[in-house]
Amino acid sequence: MLKRIIPAIACLALLAGMASAQARATAKLGLAPDRTIKFQDIKLKNGLRVILSEDHSAPVYSIAVTYNVGSRNEVKGRTGFAHLFEHIMFEGSANVGRNEHSTLIKEMGGSDNGTTDSDRTLYFETLPANQLELGIFLEADRMRSLNLNQQTLDNQRNAVQEERRFRVDNQPYGTTFEAIDDTVFDSFPYKHSTIGSMADLNAATLDDVKEFFRIYYAPDNACVSIVGDFDSKVAIEKVKKYFESIPSQTPPPPVVVNEGKQTAERRRQIDDAFAPLPRLTIAYKTAPDNTADSYALEVLMAVLSNGQSSRLYQKLVKDQQLVAQINGGEQGQRGVGAALLIATPRPGKSLDDIEKSIYEELDKVKKDPPTDAEIAKVRTQLRYRRAVQMQTSLTRAIDLTENATFFNDPNLINTVEQKVAAVTRQDLQRVANQYFDANNRSVIVTMPKRKPAGGASAGQ
Repeated sequence: MLKRIIPAIACLALLAGMASAQARATAKLGLAPDRTIKFQDIKLKNGLRVILSEDHSAPVYSIAVTYNVGSRNEVKGRTGFAHLFEHIMFEGSANVGRNEHSTLIKEMGGSDNGTTDSDRTLYFETLPANQLELGIFLEADRMRSLNLNQQTLDNQRNAVQEERRFRVDNQPYGTTFEAIDDTVFDSFPYKHSTIGSMADLNAATLDDVKEFFRIYYAPDNACVSIVGDFDSKVAIEKVKKYFESIPSQTPPPPVVVNEGKQTAERRRQIDDAFAPLPRLTIAYKTAPDNTADSYALEVLMAVLSNGQSSRLYQKLVKDQQLVAQINGGEQGQRGVGAALLIATPRPGKSLDDIEKSIYEELDKVKKDPPTDAEIAKVRTQLRYRRAVQMQTSLTRAIDLTENATFFNDPNLINTVEQKVAAVTRQDLQRVANQYFDANNRSVIVTMPKRKPAGGASAGQ
């Protein structure tokens, strides 16, 4: 075969052309020459925070609204309210009929959804660029005048309870995931599940729901981000037109998280009628999200459990053949975090042996931290995953509004990679010794619940 040789001048021209093309692509994506994401951070008179980031690479835009309320804001006896509102917010408002919000979005070729976790409630839409006003109007109308009546409450209370039956009560390992937070954490904000209890949902009154909306669904407790193909001057005019006259409210009560130091291992067994196999869950209470320790733990947990090349996969799945699968990660939360490892044993293998083998591997990183090569691999994995995510206007919109709400730092979208890159071997060793302590450990063993002797299926 002939080797193709590019003359030096042609090569330089090619490189220059590639650099120019990259610069044009960077500009289209709303990125500065150093590939940062450019945005404007604006606060309206009523306290609503608005973040705008132009991106003219495609004729679409995304709008994301984060309300600074999640299950962490709930009180005993009134759990599940944050998630309940995720449903109620699609029940209509003063100028939008029941379920019309999503119908209008879909008719314009867009998509929408909402989601709730411990730290926030989030709503979002992606629409064609020529429908900028629609998305802004729809989000403002339900912030201003949500349809709250007894029928709405009853409809969505029933929907949430059915969701709980489907996702938790009658789902393999559903109660295990609920038990993790209850076992690991001491403070109520993170100890209870986001979906709430049946009893608390039944006890919710219309007055309770109206007061929850007044306190938490106020403009000064929310952040709106818009990313995509629009003119910022036009966008902020429309945002002010629909949002700025919504009255602000007294700030919600602060969330108090008092975890303290755990002084002994916690163990719990769950008998699960839906679980086909036993499951071992090991959890360590860790640091709040967006701290030096949380980034070190993210890297360390990836070294240990991310993919087939990870230490625990190589040891427990391939070498010792104790488990069919093992995975884990750092559960980042604003108030407190958790490092989780979840293992499914091979048939006939001892959970005690699996647990012992895991602890041996954790002890190794305490004495001899992961190598530079392992850290470089994880950084590449995390960077690739983030690069894929950041391609969409929706992911960037969500990232901007959540970072602003959680940490008052929307620019974290541009600096998070630097925080990961700053993690050293010594950091990994330090957090391993600090958090992978037996007294800081919670172990949840899930066992398939035996059927009654002589029990027959309904069809027999």
